[in-house]
Amino acid sequence: MTFLVRGATATATDDAELLALRAEVCGASASADAHADAHADDAARQLRVRRRQPGFVLAEARHGGYLVGYAAGLPLRPSTSWWKDLTTPLPADLTTEYPGRTFAIAEFLVRASWRRQGIGRTLHDLILDGRPEERATVTILPGAAAAQAAFKRWGWRRIARTNAPGAPVLDVLVRDVH
Repeated sequence: MTFLVRGATATATDDAELLALRAEVCGASASADAHADAHADDAARQLRVRRRQPGFVLAEARHGGYLVGYAAGLPLRPSTSWWKDLTTPLPADLTTEYPGRTFAIAEFLVRASWRRQGIGRTLHDLILDGRPEERATVTILPGAAAAQAAFKRWGWRRIARTNAPGAPVLDVLVRDVH
């Protein structure tokens, strides 16, 4: 198993690989369905936008060149919408952002056949290692029991739930980075 951490450097081939893995793990259809196509276009746009943000980092896990998982994240900006659409409002001291406050894990995926082998933990540690931010945040589907349990073991705690229009309900987790 080979692990690689990099910033915004990538090629179109890299993006295609990441997006294919995302579609596989998230269950997006490869059909000509208009909804699936719109979802894929949105994921590609999000990846391009995130990659251009200062502080973006990507950690990959490969087996003989075959992408088996990745984690991607970036620092939140003061103008972030990360804390918007919460089901219960949080105090401003938790949601106010400033430079150096919060690193967000925006994507965290491991192929099903490669799970429970420590790959997720290694990706987690690689993406957070040496981060200058005070804390980190991630969103996870409430029904993703294995992911919920893993993040809890790794020191994360649930502080809220999102309910954005047109998006799935997600639990918002945080943890100190240092």
